[in-house]
Amino acid sequence: MMKNQLSDDQKKAYLEDGFLIIRSFLNTQEVNKIYQATVQDEAITNNSYELKDKSGKNTKLALWFTPGDDVFGLLTKSKRMINAVNFLLDGDAPVCHFHSKLMQKEPKVGGAWEWHQDYGYWYRNEFLYPDQMISVMTAITESTVENGCLQVIKGSHKIGRIEHGFSGEQVGASQHYVDLALKTMELVYVTLKPGDVLFFHSNLLHRSEANLSDNARWSLISCYNRQTNIPYNEKSKSCITPISPVQDEALLEAEIKSLNEMTDFSSKKVDESLKG
Repeated sequence: MMKNQLSDDQKKAYLEDGFLIIRSFLNTQEVNKIYQATVQDEAITNNSYELKDKSGKNTKLALWFTPGDDVFGLLTKSKRMINAVNFLLDGDAPVCHFHSKLMQKEPKVGGAWEWHQDYGYWYRNEFLYPDQMISVMTAITESTVENGCLQVIKGSHKIGRIEHGFSGEQVGASQHYVDLALKTMELVYVTLKPGDVLFFHSNLLHRSEANLSDNARWSLISCYNRQTNIPYNEKSKSCITPISPVQDEALLEAEIKSLNEMTDFSSKKVDESLKG
């Protein structure tokens, strides 16, 4: 199987489970290049912000909308990524990039993410079609149970959107419905090696524990949308601007180019305003 070509069985699994793991989506050289960009990128450092979980621990992230010609953008726009997203999403309109975020769960201090659905945030942006939205997590460092890997409730996307409210400084799903889901649905710990990728539906319930280990958990999550899924409460036009894919080889062939201060980063203030 080519890296940029998923099978019908994989799509069937995604539609049934709400998520799909692809091992070694990136090779070692590609992961190393992204890792180097991550540790060297001052724009990420300068534009990262923290959100407290309900225990008071901080989760740290940087979020931006328009993919550029930096290392992260070349992955986000790569043919293998866009072809996979296009294959899994409902509809046939062009694929667009909603936003990407670098998740930085540092050793010993990285906080938890409460149970939520991505569409639990995004419906407040007034997107109407959750089946036309998807998140893609690329593991930059190893993601283990010990350092707070993602946990998902298999098949929970079929419930549809459930109510969300604040949990600490985050938006969390109704715990009552989470508990009901866990009565009949499987809890899965998504452990990933660097270069592995997780595709997951916008209504899939997921969370992660705090990082109490000695190892950082860094990941890039890129979120995509069909052009016809127009939001009525979103200022960025990235989510309805079709992506022009780049060759997969561009990631390794290009010089390490970081984000810059002209990137349309989101701030904590803006992010909270979108939570309603």
